[in-house]
Amino acid sequence: MSIAHWPADDRPREKLLLRGAAALSDAELLAIFLRTGMAGVSAVALAQRLLLHFGSISALFAASESEFVRHPGLGQAKYAQLMAVKEMAQRALAESLAKCDALSSPADVRSYLRLAIGSRDIEVFVVLFLNAQHQVIAMEEVFRGTLTETRVYPREIVRRALFHNAAALIVAHNHPSGRAEASMADRALTQTLKSALELVDIALLDHFVVTAAHATSLAEEGGLG
Repeated sequence: MSIAHWPADDRPREKLLLRGAAALSDAELLAIFLRTGMAGVSAVALAQRLLLHFGSISALFAASESEFVRHPGLGQAKYAQLMAVKEMAQRALAESLAKCDALSSPADVRSYLRLAIGSRDIEVFVVLFLNAQHQVIAMEEVFRGTLTETRVYPREIVRRALFHNAAALIVAHNHPSGRAEASMADRALTQTLKSALELVDIALLDHFVVTAAHATSLAEEGGLG
């Protein structure tokens, strides 16, 4: 039976309009994005298949074009739409952070970082440069590494912070392994970077270890001393 023949309350689009987007499952939200299924498969069923294959919406966002179009019922146009949705969500979160105190909006910071770098297949190190009100001035990917490590140079981070006239920083890197625990090297780097920034009167507010599912705060764990 196609979605058009379902009871109105069970159709994803009607359900969203009636109850709000938060009431929908991941598969129902994805079905609205897909709009149509394929012969013998509803949009919801197709969405369920995709989530089963990729494991999560964040993993779907991280899929390459070749991975995405390999699935029946999908193509380049849908992939372009998916990437547009991801970029709009990322920009909306960035705008939100630029207007508020990043320290008072930890959920937004986490969401932004997870979307921006959580699903990357290599390690990257990013910096959020903040003004005196802890609003985001800019975000930069300052270092890029391999599957398991990134070499970070505190001197370069200090140089970029001075360039942006930043009063404070939040730094983050991802773990492609999917483990969001900070290593001893992560903790040592945090202390080295904190000390280097203090020499030029810039505060290091937090260091996040990010995966697609989690963002661990070293500040919350006492890792900033």
